[in-house]
Amino acid sequence: MRRLLLVLPLLFATVLFVPVAPMFADPVPGTQPLTWEGDITSRLVDECDAFLLRRLEESVEKRSEYWGEDGKPSVERLKKALGLVDERVPFEGLELVATTEESSLVGEFADVEIHRVRWPVFGGVHGEGLFLKASENAKAWAIVLPDADQTPEQLCGNQSARYGPGEIVWDDSQLPLILASHGVNVIVPSLISREMTKRNNRANLSHREYLHRPAFILGRTMTGYEVQKVLALVDWISGKDESLPIGVAGCGEGGMIALYAGAVDDRIDTTLVSSYFGNRQDIWKQPISRQVFGLLREFGDAELGSMIAPRKLIIESTRGPVVNLPGEGGAPAVVEEMPLAFSGNNHPELERLKKLSGKSEIIFSDARVDSRGGFYFFNRYVTVPFLNALSAKPIMQKDFQETISHLIVQVQGEEKAHHKFVKERLQRQIAELDRHNQEVMNESPYVRKEFMKGLDTSSVEAYEKSVETYRDIFREEVIGEYDLPLDPFNARSRKTWETDKWVGYEVVLDVFDGVFAYGALLMPKDIKGPEDKRPVVVCQHGLEGRPTDAFLDDHRAYHDFAGKLAERGFITFCPQNVYIFKDRFRTLQRKSYPLGTTLFSLIVPQHQQIVNWLKTQPNVDGDRIGFYGLSYGGKSAMRIPALVTDYSLSICSADFNEWVRKNASTRLPYSYVWTGEYEIYEFDLGSTFNYAEMAALIAPRPFMVERGHFDGVGWDEWVAYEFAKVRNLYAAQLGIGDRTEIEYFVGPHTINGQGTFDFLHKHLNWPKSK
Repeated sequence: MRRLLLVLPLLFATVLFVPVAPMFADPVPGTQPLTWEGDITSRLVDECDAFLLRRLEESVEKRSEYWGEDGKPSVERLKKALGLVDERVPFEGLELVATTEESSLVGEFADVEIHRVRWPVFGGVHGEGLFLKASENAKAWAIVLPDADQTPEQLCGNQSARYGPGEIVWDDSQLPLILASHGVNVIVPSLISREMTKRNNRANLSHREYLHRPAFILGRTMTGYEVQKVLALVDWISGKDESLPIGVAGCGEGGMIALYAGAVDDRIDTTLVSSYFGNRQDIWKQPISRQVFGLLREFGDAELGSMIAPRKLIIESTRGPVVNLPGEGGAPAVVEEMPLAFSGNNHPELERLKKLSGKSEIIFSDARVDSRGGFYFFNRYVTVPFLNALSAKPIMQKDFQETISHLIVQVQGEEKAHHKFVKERLQRQIAELDRHNQEVMNESPYVRKEFMKGLDTSSVEAYEKSVETYRDIFREEVIGEYDLPLDPFNARSRKTWETDKWVGYEVVLDVFDGVFAYGALLMPKDIKGPEDKRPVVVCQHGLEGRPTDAFLDDHRAYHDFAGKLAERGFITFCPQNVYIFKDRFRTLQRKSYPLGTTLFSLIVPQHQQIVNWLKTQPNVDGDRIGFYGLSYGGKSAMRIPALVTDYSLSICSADFNEWVRKNASTRLPYSYVWTGEYEIYEFDLGSTFNYAEMAALIAPRPFMVERGHFDGVGWDEWVAYEFAKVRNLYAAQLGIGDRTEIEYFVGPHTINGQGTFDFLHKHLNWPKSK
C-alpha cells in the first residue's frame, strides 16, 4: 500500500513535493516503523479510558493499604476529602422562622407541633428545615434527610409544598411523623435541589453543581456542606445532653449524607441509609456534586459502613430517585435504579460490608416493589428497628400500620404560601453557600501565603532544595500520581510531513499499562550531523487540539508556531494531550477524581516519557528542552514543567490567570462557573497552588507569560496581579529577575510569537541568525 506524504507551505518556506513513498517507511533512526492506522488520537483516549476503568475496579482490593494500625479507614482523611474544614458555630437553640404575618407553626398532630426552623452552621451559613417537637423532655433525637428533590414538608405530610411535579411521598414513608408520634424529637433539614437553571445565560447547571464547582477548588464539596449542617445539629443535641441517643436517617441524596455523617461522627448512635447504599465504582456517571476527590482510594460504601460499626447501621435497598441530568454546559449525569440482582443476600457491597464489620449489627431490607409505584422508601422493616434503637417504648412490626393510620397532620396556612416558602428557603440556602464560597475565595490568597512559608529564598541553591517539599505535595495531593514505573520506550515512528526546511514524523511511545504518548517530531533539515546538538521546544496544543494544529494550515490560534521554530533551527515536538473529544475526555477526569488523580496524572508521565526519549536522540541537547503551550496547553505549561523538571523553561500562553478566582468566582463573566468545562476543577487549589505558586515550582528555571489584551480567558488586571507575585519571587527574593517576563500584545487568544521567540532564543541559547 502507498501513501502520499503531506506537503504544505510554511512562512518563508518553499514547498517541497515529495514523491509517493511506502506507507510505513522512513522512521526516525533507532525506532521501529509505526504501522497503526486510523485515528491514533482517538485510540489514545480509548486506552486512557480503559486504564482508568481498570484502576477503578482494582481500587476495591487496594483500599486497605491506606488504613491505619487499627485496620480501619481514616476518619480524618475522609473529613478532609469531604471538605469538612470550616469551623462550626455553637448555638443555644433552634431559631424559629417566622414573621409578624406568618407563624413558624406549619402543622400539628396529636401533641406534636411542626415548626419552621433554622440553625447556624459556619460563617454566614445556616441549616433550615422543620422541627417536629414531640416533647420538652424527649428521650431521643432524630435527623431525617429527604432526597435532594424532596422538601421536608413532603416527608411531614404536606405534599403541596414541593419543588415541582415530583413524586408523592406515601404516608408510610413519612418517617418524621412516625418517630415524633413515638416521642422522638425530629429535625428535617432541607437539601439543595437538583433543579436545573441556566447560569449567566450560558451553562445549564443544577443548583448542586453550581455550588459544588467553586467549593471543590476551594477544598470543600457540596456533599460536605450538607454533612456539616447535620453535624451542627449533632453538636447542639449532644451539648444539651450527651446521653440522649441520636439517629440520622436519609433517603436518596439524604441517604448519602446520612452515611457520611455516620462514618465521621461517632456521636450518631444509629444510621439509616435508604436508596443509596451500593457499589460506587460508577460514581463518575452520577451527579458531579457527589464527587469526592480520592474517595475510592480508601472509601467505598462498604468501608463507610464499617466506620459506623459497631454502632447500629440500617440499610434499605429501594428503587430510589432516578436522575438524568442533561449535559447542557453542566456535567451530564444519571442515577439509575439498582439492578434487581443487587438485592437481598445477592448485594455485593453488603457482603463486603459484612466482612469488614465482623459481628456488628447490620439490618438490611429490600423494599423495591410497591404496587403504588413511585419512589418508595422508609418501609416498616427499617423504620421499626430505627425507632426502637432510639425509643424507650419499642413497637412491633404488627403495630406499624396502626401507627400510620393515626397520623393525620393538620397543615397550617394556604397551599400557595407553602409552595412559595419552600422556593424562597431554597434560594436563601443557595445564596448563603454562594456567599460562603466567595468569602473563602477572597481569603484564599492569605491561606496560600501561609502555606508557602516553607520556601527558603536566601539563595537559589537553598530555594531549589526547599521547593522539593512543595513539588511532592503538588504531585501527590493535587495532581495525583499512579504507582507505576514507566515502560521501555518501544518507540515507533513514520515520516509523515516534509517541507524544504524540516521533516516531520509521527512518534508513539509506550508509557505504562496500555497508556502511550503520541506526537509529531519536526527535525530541521540543516542539522549537520550527530555532533550538531540542538535545543528542543515542546509545543503544546490547546483544548480539542491536535499536534498538527501547531504546524499545519496556519490555525488562527497557533499560527504554525512549531513549524516556524523548526525553521529557526529548533527541534520541535508537538504532543497529543488527552483533552479532546468533549465528554469523552471529560469523563476521564471524572473517572480520575475518585482515585485521587486527574487528567494530568496521565499527561505528566506521558511528557516525562517524551522528554526521556528526546534526550536519547543524537541531535538533542537534553539540557535545553523548553515547553511552550497555548490555552489548555498554557494550563499544561503551569502543571507539567512544575513536575517534569527536565523542562528547562516554560512559556504559558493565553491561559495565565488568577486561576482560583477564574474557577470559583460567581461574579466574573469569564469564570468557569458559567462554562461547559466541568472537568477543569482541581481539588483544593484554593489553599495550596494558584498560578503564582505553580510558577514557584518552575522557579528558578525561566518562566514567561504571553498575554493578548483581548483574550477572553481573563482580564489584564487579574493576570498582572497574579504575575506580580511571580515577578516578586524571581526578581526581589531570588535575584534572578532576568529569568521571568510577561509580554502583552494587542490581540486575542493566540500565539504572538514575538517576545516568546526571543525568550526561547535567549534561554535555550540558540542564535536568531542560525
